[in-house]
Amino acid sequence: MENVHKYIKHSISRRKNGELIFPSDYRGKGSESSIRMALSRLGKEGKIKRLSHGIYFMPKIDPLFGAIYPSAEEVAQSIARKEKIKIKPAGAYALHTLGLTTQVPTRLVYITDGEDRQIKLGKLTIRFKATTPKKMAMKGQLSSLIIQALEELDIKNIPAEIEMRIKELLEKEDPGKLKKDLMLAPARIHDYILKILKRTV
Repeated sequence: MENVHKYIKHSISRRKNGELIFPSDYRGKGSESSIRMALSRLGKEGKIKRLSHGIYFMPKIDPLFGAIYPSAEEVAQSIARKEKIKIKPAGAYALHTLGLTTQVPTRLVYITDGEDRQIKLGKLTIRFKATTPKKMAMKGQLSSLIIQALEELDIKNIPAEIEMRIKELLEKEDPGKLKKDLMLAPARIHDYILKILKRTV
């Protein structure tokens, strides 16, 4: 246990401020329990900070505000890179990402080609929602987000100003990518998007 602690302590001294640390980073350097105990101990020593169950980070210290915690988005992207999975914002979080709502969600939902999981970060929750290869195959940066966002909405009762904003965003998308993404969208959303694209002011 002491050797594991010394190894991890030396290893984190070379980490960048703000960098996330997971027990799996040290797999093979000791038993799972000894790695977790070493990280917990380093947290109590103030060398690292605990962010959530099994997630730590190197504290970035601001002279006025103290330790700066990574954002939920940074945590999600870091986990995706670590686990070599793809993630895309979905539902209310997709709406917020597109600027279609000013309401900040307390639950960030991502569709993923990885496993279902949920991470609690204080009052925020990150949800990785396993989905089909079809949904993950969408390529358009805007169109794929819009399709995910529309699945959250009652498309029969979307206000005119939101429809106009959706139309503006869709018109910025690469036409080839939009066409391919529409072929992968649910039929009701495919038809709705075609309808608003054909609409004139």
